[in-house]
Amino acid sequence: MAGPHPLNRRDLALTFGALWTTLAIPAGAAAQSAATLGWTPKALSPTQAKVLDAVAERIMPATDTPGAREAGVPQFVDQAVADYCTAGDAQSIRAGLDRIEADARSAHGAGFVALTPDQQTALLARYDADGGSNPAASAVGRGDTETGLSNRIALFAPQEGRPFFAVLKELVTVGYFTSRLGATKAVRYDPTPGPYRGCVPLAQIGRAWAL
Repeated sequence: MAGPHPLNRRDLALTFGALWTTLAIPAGAAAQSAATLGWTPKALSPTQAKVLDAVAERIMPATDTPGAREAGVPQFVDQAVADYCTAGDAQSIRAGLDRIEADARSAHGAGFVALTPDQQTALLARYDADGGSNPAASAVGRGDTETGLSNRIALFAPQEGRPFFAVLKELVTVGYFTSRLGATKAVRYDPTPGPYRGCVPLAQIGRAWAL
């Protein structure tokens, strides 16, 4: 089976497809950077938050542009789980993060944040290849509908048995490209039509604009 392959982040912004890019950094640095969070999780346990922090950085690693961690993506995902995700999706993400930690310890005898970048990527690629195999599918009720959810982002619409990793990748991708750093450093940014000026002397523009 073919392994993970580098992907141009600008292509990813258009396709939202596979998100695997190998980041060549020392394993110790990767573990240390995720060992202590600089933020307090609202919806996740401390261990889940640390796993999320490392997973998000593997999906959107720092290259010549900022990575997910610097862009605040883990905080975005935690906030989404707390306030925007359906109960089923939120439980799916929590259970999925627990599974990632358990699988890492089973395969390598260490938590996910302590693994090498290659080990982390290989583990996550399994979830991507098998569709994520939702460990919390039973938590998504058959009666779930969009009733009362009309103001939520369409991304978080309930879907029974939705693979946790598919949900997580979408949250990380959306969080990254809607962050200030993602929107201004990873993709082209042109503030059109410029700042709003509510009262401009006619002499500056010569004549009024037609509507």
